[in-house]
Amino acid sequence: MQVYITSLNSGSNGNCYYIGNDTEAVLVDAGISCRETEKRMKRLGLSMGKVKAIFISHEHSDHIKGVAVLAKKYELPVYITPTTLYSCSLRHENIQAITFQAHEPVTIGNLSVTAFPKLHDATDPHSFVVACGDVKIGIFTDIGSPCDQLIHHFQQCHAAFLEANFDEGMLERGRYPYHLKNRIRGGKGHLSNRQAIALFAAYKPDFMSHILLSHLSKDNNNPQLVKDLFTLHADGTEVVVASRYEETPVYGISATSFFPTKPQASPGIQTSLFDW
Repeated sequence: MQVYITSLNSGSNGNCYYIGNDTEAVLVDAGISCRETEKRMKRLGLSMGKVKAIFISHEHSDHIKGVAVLAKKYELPVYITPTTLYSCSLRHENIQAITFQAHEPVTIGNLSVTAFPKLHDATDPHSFVVACGDVKIGIFTDIGSPCDQLIHHFQQCHAAFLEANFDEGMLERGRYPYHLKNRIRGGKGHLSNRQAIALFAAYKPDFMSHILLSHLSKDNNNPQLVKDLFTLHADGTEVVVASRYEETPVYGISATSFFPTKPQASPGIQTSLFDW
């Protein structure tokens, strides 16, 4: 069974990632409006009817600001840790909040979603791995540094959303105040290009077909720069930069082939066969 993935938006202005199969899907974070989520999914040929749940990584507004409206309109359960729920405005919303625990898989149809803690300046932040059959998709953003758990899970993924937030030189020379620069690069902020490339080059499995570079800084990174850097280490993995302004194509991920065929029933889906 193939797994279909797309970034609906990725950046400090909003984050939302779609992972699904032919019958069901989940959203990891919902940091753009319900209307924008619907518009972008429609352009891709994706149906909100397949979305069965929203998983929340942490309480920062660029990850939750669209959750309440989306969850209420489509009657979606919102999986969130108790500490994260207590720390954000969602606790005042009439949503179906379901708690999850690190390392305990949550089953959504044929999908299995497993969370694990990450290093970020939030109350109880988590990364996720979504599995469907033999296929595993990692959602690894808002990470201060790559811990052992991240390395362990990254090595098992057939595709991953991986943060490459900032170029260290651009951040140092940029306009941000000193305290904000230290927050970003301080170990519980965001992953730099250098850190992300080191992880990718050292631990990328041979079967990883796609890497979607995510949460790029508007001021402290350059999409073409980071794509070129990763391409040097790609070794057959397709490198995609997730935009902060629009959705990416939908990529079909398979456990058996780097180049899966385009599914006939999903006209909005693009795979690497059609994206070169």
